[in-house]
Amino acid sequence: MSGRSPQGAERTSASLSDPSPRSAPEETPRRAPGPTGTAPSTKPAQGPGQAPGEGHAPAAGQAQDEGQAPAAGQAQDEGQAPAAGQAQDEGQAQAAGQAQDEGQAPAAGQAQDEGQAQAAGQATAPAPAPDRARLIRRTRRTLAFVAVLAAGAITLAALSSGTRHGLLDPRSADPYGSRAVAELLKDHGVTTRVVTTAREAADAAGPGTTLLVTDPDRLGTSQRGLLRSAMDLSGGRTVLLAPGSHSLTDLAPGVRTRSATGDDTLAPACDLPAATSAGRATTGDDRRYTTDLPRTTACYPSEGQATLLVLPTGTAGTGTGGDTVLLGSGTILLNENLAQEGNASLALQLLGSRPDLVWYMPSLADSDPAADAEEDKSLVELIPAGWSWALLQLFVAAALAALWRARRLGPLVTEKLPVVIRASEATEGRARLYRKAGARDRASTVLRAATRERLAALVGVPAAQAHDPVTLVPAVSARLGDGGRDVTTTLFGPTPSDDAALVALADHLDALEREVRTS
Repeated sequence: MSGRSPQGAERTSASLSDPSPRSAPEETPRRAPGPTGTAPSTKPAQGPGQAPGEGHAPAAGQAQDEGQAPAAGQAQDEGQAPAAGQAQDEGQAQAAGQAQDEGQAPAAGQAQDEGQAQAAGQATAPAPAPDRARLIRRTRRTLAFVAVLAAGAITLAALSSGTRHGLLDPRSADPYGSRAVAELLKDHGVTTRVVTTAREAADAAGPGTTLLVTDPDRLGTSQRGLLRSAMDLSGGRTVLLAPGSHSLTDLAPGVRTRSATGDDTLAPACDLPAATSAGRATTGDDRRYTTDLPRTTACYPSEGQATLLVLPTGTAGTGTGGDTVLLGSGTILLNENLAQEGNASLALQLLGSRPDLVWYMPSLADSDPAADAEEDKSLVELIPAGWSWALLQLFVAAALAALWRARRLGPLVTEKLPVVIRASEATEGRARLYRKAGARDRASTVLRAATRERLAALVGVPAAQAHDPVTLVPAVSARLGDGGRDVTTTLFGPTPSDDAALVALADHLDALEREVRTS
């Protein structure tokens, strides 16, 4: 290496643009960088003792100003000086430190071109995680399972939609439907028509029509009035199933009712042809009726009260010849009970006396809000028929999905922690944080609280009273046996004023605990 210093080499290269001597940091903002990948046009020849980095640094494809190029040269020149055993001043020592950061980067750039550097950077990029494909597969399987379940539910609902219509519905083949009696009436030439509003029922009433009202108590005041007018003027038959006192006031005035008590299957005990030919029937499981009206026929009595009552209807002097049948129970019309006793015969004769049957099932539009408020139904009763099976299927599907997605089907697998930290390192790190934040109050509070809890266990003070000076201090003082130590100040004193006082507090706490343990 030549006798001139690196600062002299820097001044020599800088003299081409400015004759005044300046250091590298002063020269940096005054020199514009050359084009990327090319060296400056004027450059001193490389001497035998100069660092090669000064001439090769721009060849690495990096834009450098004049001040940076000599710095790179200094990095390698001065990095070689310690290897030659030559002395360095303080500035050279700093330049030697830059040799490892700035000088090595151009040296590595000489070994490969700019394209290779980019390729090396791409090679070290993290590969895409394989969990994405796994997540996509899981999502597809889940969606497929949900689609199959939904398709099955829709298929079951579509297949059962034609047969499930509810209680006393002539289209329903359920045990609580009435499709069987409708089919029997069809075989006997009776046409059945289902209506859901009082207006439709009143318009369909006539001399050759039997009007069956399945739930009279659901009707509102206007619907009952409309229906009563049709009953008086039609001249046909009206059958009311289990009407209560709520609807009897308008539809059958003068008739009293009460709930059923006694046997369900009763004998006719009357001269009504339909009852005498049918024999015993299950009419006694809901309502009983009594009346003082003339020309009434009471059948199937239970405890002196009829469960089937026939009343003449029609305006006086018109001679319409219609009648109203109060049937205390709709059990005889259900599919599951139609074949019992004489239920089928009684149902066919009561509903098949005219060629047309209007089956009126009141809808919510015809319901009376006051009547609905009186009915106290549970949540299970409000669920439509058939949904219980659907809920059961959903529960089974959810259980199977839970088993499928369960994580505890096999033995537990132990997993090593990525980093093991010693307790002493964690303590030291926390102490450094306290010191950096100047949190002597927090540090002293933690030290005292931990010491009080340990001392409380040693002297027999409950853990709930470990931080109570009235309880803890006398117990600790009694264990020590001397009054020379101020236990109250040590355990419950003020915050240390500086770091030295905090260290002294820690020593006092350790000494106090040691004495209690050994006493």
